[in-house]
Amino acid sequence: MHDGSVDIKAEARARIYAQPIEAVDPAQPDLFEHDAMWPIFERLRAEDPVHHAVSPTHGAFWSISRWDDIMRVDSDHNVFSSADGITLQSLESKAEQARRGTRPSFISMDPPRHDEQRKTVSPVVAPSNLQVMGPVIRERAGQILDGLPIGEEFDWVEQVSKELTAMTLATLFDFPQDERKLLPFWSDMMTNAPGHGPVESWEHKRTELDNMVARFTQMWNERVNAPPAGDLISMLAHGPSTRDMDRLEYAGNLGLLIIGGNDTTRNTISGSVYALNKHPAEYAKLRANPALIPSMVSETIRWQTPLAHMARTATQDVEIGGRTIKAGDRVAMWYVSGNRDGEVVEHPDSYIIDRERPRHHMSFGFGIHRCVGNRLAELQLTIIWEEIMKRFPTIELVAEPLRTHSIFVKGYETLPVVIPRRA
Repeated sequence: MHDGSVDIKAEARARIYAQPIEAVDPAQPDLFEHDAMWPIFERLRAEDPVHHAVSPTHGAFWSISRWDDIMRVDSDHNVFSSADGITLQSLESKAEQARRGTRPSFISMDPPRHDEQRKTVSPVVAPSNLQVMGPVIRERAGQILDGLPIGEEFDWVEQVSKELTAMTLATLFDFPQDERKLLPFWSDMMTNAPGHGPVESWEHKRTELDNMVARFTQMWNERVNAPPAGDLISMLAHGPSTRDMDRLEYAGNLGLLIIGGNDTTRNTISGSVYALNKHPAEYAKLRANPALIPSMVSETIRWQTPLAHMARTATQDVEIGGRTIKAGDRVAMWYVSGNRDGEVVEHPDSYIIDRERPRHHMSFGFGIHRCVGNRLAELQLTIIWEEIMKRFPTIELVAEPLRTHSIFVKGYETLPVVIPRRA
């Protein structure tokens, strides 16, 4: 299987190393789409770990690429605020937002409002609730896997990764299962720029997201007039710190919960199949010892890093790594780079499913904004692999995947595979 992206990667590496360091721009979705951005972070970690980038598409921002510096920014919400949003927006997207208005969510809030709103929804992923959800997820995983074709090519993203995460997300929202495909569709509408994923234009994006808000507003109205229940919409509708929020804030929180519940898990399920195919010795290790599944899951979450970065805004002048970041400057923490920092992670570019400390990664973030659903993500990944191992000796990649055109969501649009036989 010739990988045409090899030439793209070689050309990108040469170009990145030929530039003066101050010209290096990490905010290049084209490079992420071809998995060709690694030399940028390799070079920044070595030469300019606190790097001032001026991107033609995303404007000026500070790029933080080493583990310890990322930890420092992520853990200090007083100096590095989320209130201006948690991603590096393109200039085009900012202009669209100025026209449309922002949709705040609790991830883009600082305490105390952040803490109150997060506390409202966190019971849905409490250990007691996960215990209840586990058998339901297992049953669905089994149904999905039993319906897959044997001996013929299919798209793993469409038929497995999206399906399982959509079913789980529909349960969390108490959203009709027969309409669950809307949830990953809306997630893709939110995270893609026009011309990528399902988004045809800014107008198309606006229309579909208005449809999403209308649908969830109808659900809010139903739940607010019913007794409190254990789903996310009911929790928001009855929570003392969320029941009076306006439509835009509700829309923002929906966006956060849909993207958070969809992208991370979906892209790590796909990433695990890809990683094991690219590292056949690790796949053999897993087959020989299925008890390694939880460790493999954590290693995949590190190796894949399903969300490549998070952004903050400095609230005061601050020095990091000998550079002065000014109040008001945007700061990007590249988790995708921190997870490959050789000062902290041994053999960072290798995929090793029985690492000594497989959960030592930064894919879920740190501090007050650490991913609220991290245990649910791990649970879904563990269960799907336990069910895969019972059924299929191997899942084989038949061509390179199409990757997401994004500097935020690091994922897969398609992953063509074949399952040669059942166990």
